[in-house]
Amino acid sequence: MKRALVTGITGQDGRHLSKLLVENGYQVFGLIRGQANPKAEMVLEENPAIEMIDGDLRDLSSLIAAVEQVQPDEVYNLGAISFVQLSFKQAELTAEITGLGVLRMIEAVRIVGGTDNNPIRFYQASSSEMFGKVRETPQTERTPFHPRSPYGVAKVFGHYTTMNYREAYGMHASSGILFNHEGPLRGLEFVTRKITNSLARIKLGLQNEISLGNLEAARDWGFAGDYVEAMWLMLQQEVPDDYVISTGEIHTIREFLDLAFEIAGYDSWEPYVRHDNRFDRPAEVDLLMGDATKAKEVLGWTPKVGFRELVEMMYESDLASETEKMRRNS
Repeated sequence: MKRALVTGITGQDGRHLSKLLVENGYQVFGLIRGQANPKAEMVLEENPAIEMIDGDLRDLSSLIAAVEQVQPDEVYNLGAISFVQLSFKQAELTAEITGLGVLRMIEAVRIVGGTDNNPIRFYQASSSEMFGKVRETPQTERTPFHPRSPYGVAKVFGHYTTMNYREAYGMHASSGILFNHEGPLRGLEFVTRKITNSLARIKLGLQNEISLGNLEAARDWGFAGDYVEAMWLMLQQEVPDDYVISTGEIHTIREFLDLAFEIAGYDSWEPYVRHDNRFDRPAEVDLLMGDATKAKEVLGWTPKVGFRELVEMMYESDLASETEKMRRNS
């Protein structure tokens, strides 16, 4: 039985990935900071086969201890402060966890090392936000980075750290440059889930409007459940490398609203949406669209869930969830 250690296991990707790994026969360990973590309890309810391990991305010694205890075949570093808007307000903490946390985690893997016949394989969750003010469209593994947020800057540091450890120490270390990936498990602070959850609440008469920032930002949106499969495939390759994971399609937030409100049975979203400057970024990323040709050719990976199916999935999930909350509270 293979053993995997996953940081950020309570987030959207961690929850999808842990399910995939257990289905593939892995023993899965989740790294969390402190056992009295309400999100950890939720993850364990979803997937009782997971075992939680104490560790902190700000503390190298705790990471070494965790890797020594688990003796994993694979480490997936998904842990980060991943909400871009928050990174402007907590820039130092973002650098500490999203940036330096990668260095500490891969250093812990290097120190513990695994065996000569079975070295630990490492995955780093890189991000399309590293491209920022894009130099070309679509973006590939060779497109230069120009991050436009503390989050993007920290992710660039983590990405190059992973590349450096691969080249300096011969480690099996790969990075997935994942474009926006969403789903029902996405946090409510992210714009896609904010839209579908608010829309469900509007449909049920629980709220009247949605406050949003820039509606013209264009993103390459896919389904998180598809994207974690790509993470796993990277660590099954004999040769480590970096891969763009994306759909190759772009849609604006305005288009997301169009489709979501259509699915919910509304003719227009305009009476329900208002612009709020608080949600505008100090430095905007206008357009992100990836070219996943390399992942398709080398990993055999392709996204399965299309844009309409994704929006419909998220709205229907939120509508069912909010309806159930109303039933319990009545």
